[in-house]
Amino acid sequence: MPFFTATSLVEKCALMLARRPRHSWNYVWYSPPSVTTITASERPGFAPWPCKFLEKQLVTNMRIAAAIATLSLTCLFLAPMAAAEGNLERGAKLGYSCLGCHGIDGYRNAYPSYRVPRLGGQKAAYLATAIQGYRDGTRAHPTMKAQASSLSDQDIEDLAAYLASIGAGTVASGGSETEGIEAAATCVACHGQNGISMSPTWPTLAGQHEDYLLHALNQYRDGARSDPVMSQMAATLSDDDVELLAHFFASLKGLETTVVE
Repeated sequence: MPFFTATSLVEKCALMLARRPRHSWNYVWYSPPSVTTITASERPGFAPWPCKFLEKQLVTNMRIAAAIATLSLTCLFLAPMAAAEGNLERGAKLGYSCLGCHGIDGYRNAYPSYRVPRLGGQKAAYLATAIQGYRDGTRAHPTMKAQASSLSDQDIEDLAAYLASIGAGTVASGGSETEGIEAAATCVACHGQNGISMSPTWPTLAGQHEDYLLHALNQYRDGARSDPVMSQMAATLSDDDVELLAHFFASLKGLETTVVE
């Protein structure tokens, strides 16, 4: 299955909506690799367009396509804002305590148990957004909130610039070559086909710890993390989808532990 751009997904869904049958009793929903057909004999007593499940699926796909299109436009508008650089020297002083967890390979969060995220090679603008989220309450984590609560916006910019500057060799070299997987077709619009984001605003996922990716996706699903795009995306994922995506992106070369040499 080819990967779709935001535009092609919107056009695909619009075409499906335009072709909605008005006088037919047969309704076909295509979801590779299977095709499901519901006929009048199988659903007696229903008028045209009887299958509410199919209508719900179509609406869900339309919402996803709209979210991707919105997200792509957001990238264009936010990219100039992300060009501002923090002060690395100040960031190094602020980031000393961060390396007590993020600078130890395999260091684990106590409860729930998962490895703390790798930050080496991550986008500075995304790191700034994440830290602001912990400070402002859109992300839930007691330790991170305590660490971020006293930081000013400038502190956060400096800290993010410093953390993004160390352990970035693999991301800078381009990461893994991959054709991707079907389940990640919508993810690549923002996070890159090989998990390395081309936008400064959206995170690189390649090389991130699998258990951390599982934790993050589940937080978006249950509302512990709030994001206008990711909350919608994660809401459509099953448990199997979450496990498959986390395993795929973790298997790629990319992010590294932020170890200072």
